[in-house]
Amino acid sequence: MSANDLLIHGGRVVFEDGVREADVRITAGRIAEVAPALAAPPETPRLEARGKLVFPGLIDSQVHFREPGLEWKEDLFTGSLCCAAGGITAFFEMPNTKPNTTTPALLADKLARAKGRAWVDHAFFLGATSENADQLGEWEQLPGCAGVKVFMGSSTGSLLVPDDPTLERVLRSGTRRVAIHAEDEPRLQERYASMAPGTGVRLHHEVRDIEAALRATKRLLTLAEKTHRKVHVLHVSTAEEIELLRERDLGELVTAEATPNHLFLCAPDCYERYGRLAQMNPPVRERRHMETLREAVADGTITCIGSDHAPHTLAEKAQPYPKSPSGIPGTQTILPLLLCAVRDGWLQLHDIVRLLVTGVLRTYPLRDRAPWQKGSVGDAVIVDPAVTGPLRQEWLRSRVGWSPFVGIELAGWPTTTIRRGAVVYHEHAPVGTPSGEIVRT
Repeated sequence: MSANDLLIHGGRVVFEDGVREADVRITAGRIAEVAPALAAPPETPRLEARGKLVFPGLIDSQVHFREPGLEWKEDLFTGSLCCAAGGITAFFEMPNTKPNTTTPALLADKLARAKGRAWVDHAFFLGATSENADQLGEWEQLPGCAGVKVFMGSSTGSLLVPDDPTLERVLRSGTRRVAIHAEDEPRLQERYASMAPGTGVRLHHEVRDIEAALRATKRLLTLAEKTHRKVHVLHVSTAEEIELLRERDLGELVTAEATPNHLFLCAPDCYERYGRLAQMNPPVRERRHMETLREAVADGTITCIGSDHAPHTLAEKAQPYPKSPSGIPGTQTILPLLLCAVRDGWLQLHDIVRLLVTGVLRTYPLRDRAPWQKGSVGDAVIVDPAVTGPLRQEWLRSRVGWSPFVGIELAGWPTTTIRRGAVVYHEHAPVGTPSGEIVRT
């Protein structure tokens, strides 16, 4: 018997097309069988899941874990522990660390840092710049590379590809789908320059306005069509962008992401209640945008969900706007928030598999990750739907220790996370030692 053998018994297993009572048998860290009333050798460890939901291991395709250079906010150990605590068994980490991840050597450094310290499986994005644009097609094939990330508008750090000629060079160098932060840099510069003295965070969504997002997304779609390069529009924040994506209807050439932040917060309420703790880029906007994004998530216009986990300390967030940094922690709360969406009737349980597994696989093809398929990695998360009280701050594992979602009424909570047949998190505590591996792309 392998140390990575496991039988998950008696749960309601969530598939991409519905929910069925079944057992899950994992052998040597791989899915062996999913069916009712499975048998297993008597020495096989058994997890009782009766009365609980069993999801496949989930993937967060956009996190900022701050290492190297910003470890007081988060690092690969604490960030990946947030993943394990939230049922996320693989993550893709962004390049705006210090230094920015813009070369093979810096990618290798992150992979080395993750070895023996990451609780779950992982890959890292390379950041696009004018200096490396022509090399990215070769570098994106390196083991452990999640792909290429482009910042069309300044957000954090010095990564920036603001002009169409450089962006076209990036798109013409390589074949894998490119992840894009789509805000128009000239528009942002114009808006910040015209900002009145004393402007507060309550107007953040007007400073980084709809036009900044829409201009960039229009430019991006035109270049994607021109170059025939697949692109992924990150953290869509406006109803106008959703309308544009539907109108252009570029098929597999364009996929899109939403974050829980834009699905569960809206202006001006979030700024009045949370102040700078609700500040992020692109901003949370008025309710009509939230409602349109929810519709787009439900109908498939949005391909997948990423947390955009981007923690800052409370002291950093307390700085006066606009010096206060943008970003909030979030990888641990993706699944609990989507369970709330199911309770509230605008998603179904199987939509969570689409948004956090199959939609990610459509965007970034990965090996051995198809949910519940024989031979796929033996990842799973067990959810107790009976956990319905308020989200408690002491459950959060991020180094910064806060979330605007503390206190929300839950509709279930992940109690056990399994990575490759081994329990890595159970009942609010890690199990064993970090042993996450590189995601196979």
